[in-house]
Amino acid sequence: MKLATLCYIKKDGKTLMLYRNKKENDYHEGKWNGIGGKFELSETPEECAIREIKEETGLSVKDPELKGMITFPLFDGKDDWYVFLFVVNNFSGELIDSPEGKLEWIPDDKITELNLWDGDKIFLEWLNQNKFFSAKFNYEGKNFKDYTVNFY
Repeated sequence: MKLATLCYIKKDGKTLMLYRNKKENDYHEGKWNGIGGKFELSETPEECAIREIKEETGLSVKDPELKGMITFPLFDGKDDWYVFLFVVNNFSGELIDSPEGKLEWIPDDKITELNLWDGDKIFLEWLNQNKFFSAKFNYEGKNFKDYTVNFY
């Protein structure tokens, strides 16, 4: 089982997205993602989100807002992934040249036009709701199959 975060940093009707094109053997290569990564030992979801954003973007964040959690059974063919999703509106600093790929501010109404994982196109709209969600997204290989969700 892998624990991870996925964060969407918002500013002026745009979201900071990461085009994954730099890491060797990157399962997400060629896809646009939010910012995030795996937990380190003893981290809370918020601590992981703040650290990953700093490492991947150079930005310092305060008060990441937990919006939901998604389970991805055997997402990479090896492990179940449990991903905590955050929205960030409070940040400072300047963007760095990310070690993960190309960072770009994308207008919110254009995000679903990017090369995203198919499931991302479903849950991205949930980030704008005033409800917490818990979902399961099923993939076989890199092909999206189906999902279930509960809102609270």
